[in-house]
Amino acid sequence: MNKELGALIFDVDGTLADNERDGHRVAFNLAFRETGLDWSWDVATYDHLLSVFGGKERIRYYIEEFRQDFTPLANIDEFIRELHQKKTLHYLALLQSGAIPLRPGVERLLQEAHEAGLTLAIASTTTFENVTTLLSETIGEHSVDWFDVIAAGDVAENKKPAPDIYEYALDRLGLEPDECLALEDTEAGLASATAAGLISVITVNEATRDQDFSGAAIVLDQLGEPEQGFTVLSGDAGDATFVDVSFLRLIHENTGSRLSCPAE
Repeated sequence: MNKELGALIFDVDGTLADNERDGHRVAFNLAFRETGLDWSWDVATYDHLLSVFGGKERIRYYIEEFRQDFTPLANIDEFIRELHQKKTLHYLALLQSGAIPLRPGVERLLQEAHEAGLTLAIASTTTFENVTTLLSETIGEHSVDWFDVIAAGDVAENKKPAPDIYEYALDRLGLEPDECLALEDTEAGLASATAAGLISVITVNEATRDQDFSGAAIVLDQLGEPEQGFTVLSGDAGDATFVDVSFLRLIHENTGSRLSCPAE
C-alpha cells in the first residue's frame, strides 16, 4: 500500500523564483565590479555555469576553466569566500528592493499546502539567508515558519546532483522518501532528488527548458494559477490546469503506484 503524501521539499533558485539570470548573475557581476575585477558573466556564460551548483563552487570553476592566469593576492579559498560574501550582500539587496518576485503559483501553493497540513521543507544549495530573505520579502516573515526544515548552503558535503542535501532534509524531517515530493527545475536537481529516492515534479525556466528530465513524474513550464494555466512538457496532468495540493497528491499516488509495481 502506498504511503500518503506528507511533505513537499522545494528547491529554491529557479523553482520558487526565476532568479538566476536576473538575480544571482547580476549580483555576481556587481561583486566583481566592487572587487575591481574585469569579469562579467553574460547570460550565455552564466547558463553554462549553472551546471555547477553552489556560488563558491561556481566562482572556482570559472577561474579554473576561464581565468587560469588569474592569481589572487590572498589565498584562493579566502578570496573566493570573500567574493561570494560580497555577492550575497548584493543579492540580498536585490531581494529587499522587490526586484525578484516568486514564480506564478508559488505563493498560492505554499499557502494551500501549509493550510492543508502538509510538511514543507527546502533543499537548496543557496544560502540560508537567501532563502529566508526571499520568503520574507515576497510573502512575509511569517512564511519562514511554514517550513519545518530549511536545508541550505553548505549543510551537505556534496552539492547537487549528489543526493546529500535531500538526504539531509529527509533525515531532519524524519520521513521516508516515499512520503514526499520534490519540486525542482534542473536536471541536476532531479538527479539529486531521484538518488535520494524521491519523486519529482519539474517546473522549467528559460535556462533549463532543454535539459533532460527523464524520470520526472511530470514536467511543466510553471505551477500555474487558475487564470494562468501551466503547459505540460512531459507527463500526464489529466484535466488539471494548475498545480494545487490535490494535483500533487494524485501525482504522488500515481507515480508511487508505478514505482512500487514489480516488473513483469
